[in-house]
Amino acid sequence: MKDIADIPALMTELGQNAKAAAAELAFAPAPAKQRALEVAADAVWARRAKIIEANKKDLEFGRNKGLSDAMMDRLMLDEERIQGIVGGLRAVAAQNDPVGEVLEEWDRPTGLNIRRVRTPLGVVGVIYESRPNVTADAGALCLKSGNAVILRGGSEGFNSSGAIHACLVEGLKAAGLPEASIQLVPTRDRAAVQELLTMVDTVDVIVPRGGKGLVGLVQREARVPVFAHLEGIVHIYVDKAADPQKAMEVILNAKTRRTGICGAAECLLIHEDLVDSLGADVVAMLVAAGVRVHADTRLQAVEGTLAASDADWGKEYLDMDIAAKVVSDVDEAIAHIRRYGSDHTDCILTEYDAVAERFFERVDSAILMRNASTQFADGGEFGMGAEIGIATGKMHARGPVGAAQLTSFKYLVVGDGTTRA
Repeated sequence: MKDIADIPALMTELGQNAKAAAAELAFAPAPAKQRALEVAADAVWARRAKIIEANKKDLEFGRNKGLSDAMMDRLMLDEERIQGIVGGLRAVAAQNDPVGEVLEEWDRPTGLNIRRVRTPLGVVGVIYESRPNVTADAGALCLKSGNAVILRGGSEGFNSSGAIHACLVEGLKAAGLPEASIQLVPTRDRAAVQELLTMVDTVDVIVPRGGKGLVGLVQREARVPVFAHLEGIVHIYVDKAADPQKAMEVILNAKTRRTGICGAAECLLIHEDLVDSLGADVVAMLVAAGVRVHADTRLQAVEGTLAASDADWGKEYLDMDIAAKVVSDVDEAIAHIRRYGSDHTDCILTEYDAVAERFFERVDSAILMRNASTQFADGGEFGMGAEIGIATGKMHARGPVGAAQLTSFKYLVVGDGTTRA
């Protein structure tokens, strides 16, 4: 490895190593990839004390940096969360290998047989903030899909990510796969991010996972294609036909289970017929749970609310805050989401099928939910084992990005001395 003081040389070497590894991973046997992930999972669990010790250093770094409580929660690892990392690695290991899967097959009158099959993207660059678990999730999904990956974690999680990455490398060694299949940028220097964004000769796609500032930087400056994971400005519309018990349970979970994740609810839209009944009850419940409710004028009658300002609409709090507004019907809710949403995840609470269908048809977010907590907006909960992020764009991948979404395809055309007239 080059001197870390020479960031361009460092990143060039990482890129070249990744490209060479990707060439081998494209045809690596499925059992080898599975074994690598299983060994990595065992290593993470065996080294959990060391990982937690490394995480303590990161938490101290984060406190000194002045991270918010929500960001500190994202950063923190304990035994339960490490068990989640292990479970994610094992779940990805157990999945069917997507590489080589026949997506479609047909015969032509000319005698040609044509197959469209999944193929790896090549080299994936992942840039993320705070969450050390992304090191394992991204590494596992890229390996499963036959891609080499360059991981550039946030400065806050530097030590935790390094400890987890060592476990992934142990898995690669045990399976006889190139160690450069999963590389972690070994510096906090931000110049490494700038280099990664322009490595068009060796990197095939960039996946940013973090706040609006990070994603905006990547989208502005990347010369490599980007799978954008934008902020989660998550709305829940409470329709007049919402079931009260379901609504109370879903909203409390969607806001308070974990406030620092991108699927946490950030704005409540309440049908005007419910202002003095279920709407007031929901707001009072959130206030009692310690949530700061930034309410419009019609909901400020509920004791403990704060007056909402224009800045509260379209805001990702990632904290114990939520905006709340009264709307006349589902169409006004849809219009609000179109104006202030981030195309991430939005939810409707209703027992009316027709209203739910209208919401599903007319809101164009990556994930739409009905009568379910938005905290389910997660690749693991979708059965993908883990996710590399929630893609909010419309090109190639959208929604939770798992192993299958990290592939492209190629056509395999077979003839028998076939010529074209």
